[in-house]
Amino acid sequence: MFLALVVIGVVVALVLLGLFVFGLRRRLIQRSGGTFDCSLRWNVPVRGDTDAGPAAGDVEPSGKGWVYGVARYSGDRIEWFRVFSYAPRPRRVLERSAIEVLSRRAPQGEEELALLSEAIILGCLHRGTRAELAMSEDALTGFLAWLEAAPPGQRVNVA
Repeated sequence: MFLALVVIGVVVALVLLGLFVFGLRRRLIQRSGGTFDCSLRWNVPVRGDTDAGPAAGDVEPSGKGWVYGVARYSGDRIEWFRVFSYAPRPRRVLERSAIEVLSRRAPQGEEELALLSEAIILGCLHRGTRAELAMSEDALTGFLAWLEAAPPGQRVNVA
């Protein structure tokens, strides 16, 4: 009986420690400011594989592949962190000069369940990889302003 209580106590303590570290990580990411909630879908499948490349409307909308995260502005790049992770480093880094905005749309079908309410989906191309970012209207305004505020001479393509 005593051993069972000790095991249960250790398990509860480990769970609480894990939750504390989880919250501490999020606080450290947000400490420097310039963060926003942003779901990411990387390497988005394109309907009708053609050699001409993906067109703005060719993406198959589905709820699969979306990962909830936090994005942080860091100079000329955006660092994207998974929310449900203990990793101290960003999962993806998007350079401002390599981001090309292709489309903007509202969530459709299953995406409405997979994303935060009232999210806007931005279809992008980053170094030849198709990605979609889902964020609030306010975060989208800030993101597009950040893209357009590129230093002189940098190519910026905002749809």
